[in-house]
Amino acid sequence: MGKLNPKQVENLTEPGTYEDGDGLRLVVKSTGRKSWLLRFQLAGRRREMGLGSFPEVGLKKARQEASAKRSQLSDGIDPLAARDIERAAQLEAQRTSEAKQLKFEALAKEYCEAHGGTWSEKWRKGWLRKLELYAFDHIGKLSAEEIGTPQVLKVLQPIWATKTRTADEVRGQIEQVLDAAKARNLREGENPARWRGHLDNLLSRAEKKKARKREHFDALRWQDVPALMAKLSTNTTLASLAAQLLIMTSARAHMVRFARWDEFDLEAGTWSLPDERMKMRVAFVIPLADQVMVLVQSIPRTPESPFLFPGQGKTGVMHANAIRTLLHGMKYDHITRHGFRSSFRDWSGECTNFPREVCEMALAHDERDQTEGAYSRTDFLDKRRALMTGWANYLTSKEPPQALTHELQVAKV
Repeated sequence: MGKLNPKQVENLTEPGTYEDGDGLRLVVKSTGRKSWLLRFQLAGRRREMGLGSFPEVGLKKARQEASAKRSQLSDGIDPLAARDIERAAQLEAQRTSEAKQLKFEALAKEYCEAHGGTWSEKWRKGWLRKLELYAFDHIGKLSAEEIGTPQVLKVLQPIWATKTRTADEVRGQIEQVLDAAKARNLREGENPARWRGHLDNLLSRAEKKKARKREHFDALRWQDVPALMAKLSTNTTLASLAAQLLIMTSARAHMVRFARWDEFDLEAGTWSLPDERMKMRVAFVIPLADQVMVLVQSIPRTPESPFLFPGQGKTGVMHANAIRTLLHGMKYDHITRHGFRSSFRDWSGECTNFPREVCEMALAHDERDQTEGAYSRTDFLDKRRALMTGWANYLTSKEPPQALTHELQVAKV
C-alpha cells in the first residue's frame, strides 16, 4: 500500500520530494509543477526515471507505470533503454505513416530533387515534364503503395503504340520513383513498372524494338574517326579533351561531362560510374586503354572542382553544347556526340571477332534476358578491356585497319 493518497497529491504545494514507496516519489517544484519519479538500482548503479507530470498522470497511473518498470527490472531489462527503444519505434512508425501519405507526384519531385544535381537544367525540366504530360493525371494523386500494374498500364497503354520511346522513358521514370519509395519502406512487393519479366509480357515488345530502330543519331563513319582524332589531338582545350575521352571510351556525353576525378583509378585502369550516373541506374565500370589513361593524366586539375571538365554554370561542369560547338567549328556539323557510339559499334562489328554481347556491354547495353542474366553475372571486363584497347589503337594508329580476334587483342594487352 502506498504512502500517498489522491487528495494529498492534489493538495501538495510545498516544494519537495514526497515518497509513495518502492522507489516511486512525487516531486513538487517551486513553480508548483508536480511530476512522478521512479528510483531504482541496476547493476549496482542508482538510476532515476520520469513517469510523467501530474495531473496528466494521476497517482493510480503512476503506481501502474512504476509496477511495470519494476517487472522489467526483475526480468533483467533496463526500463530506460526499453523506453528509448519504444519511443524510437513509435517515432519511426509515425514517420512511415506520414510518409505513406505522400502521393506519387510529390515522390517524383523529391526524386528529381535528390538525383537532379548531376543533371542538366534541360534534362531536369524534361524529366518532370514527361511525367506531367503522361503520368500525373493517372497516378499523381496515388500513394506509392496504391500503384500496381493496372495503374501503370493506364499510363502507358494510350501512348505505347504511338509514342513508344517516350512511353518507355516514362515507364523507366515510374520504376525509379517506386524503387526509391520501396527503399524508404513506402511500399512492398515487386515494382509494377519493371519491364523484364513483367511489362514485357503485357505490352508489345515489337513496338519497343521498332522505336529503338527509329532512334537515329548521325554518326561519323568509323573509317573517318582516326582523322578526327588526329585533329583533336592538336587541340588542348577542355572541350577537345572531353571529345577525345568521349570517342575513345564510347561513353555517353553526360557521362563525360560529369566525370569526376574520384571515379578514375589509373592504377587499375578503370573508370567506375555509380548507378545514379548511368542511364539504366546500374553501376558500370569502363576499362581504360593506355591512350585513355595518358589523356586523363594530361587534363589539368581545378583544385576547387571535383570534375574533370569544370564549368561556370549551375551544374559546375562544361556546357552541354561545348563538344558540339567544337565539332561544328571543325566543320563536323553533320554528326552528333552520341553518334560516336555508333561509329565504335560499327567498327567492333566489322573489324573484330568479339562476341556481340561483349560489344554491346562496352556500350553499357546488357541485352541478356532475365533468366540468362541471373546465371551470367559477368561484366566481361577483361574482354572489354581488350576490345577498347583495340579501338584506341585503331584511333591513334596511322596503319590501315585490320581484323582483330579476341586472342590477338589479349596478347597485345
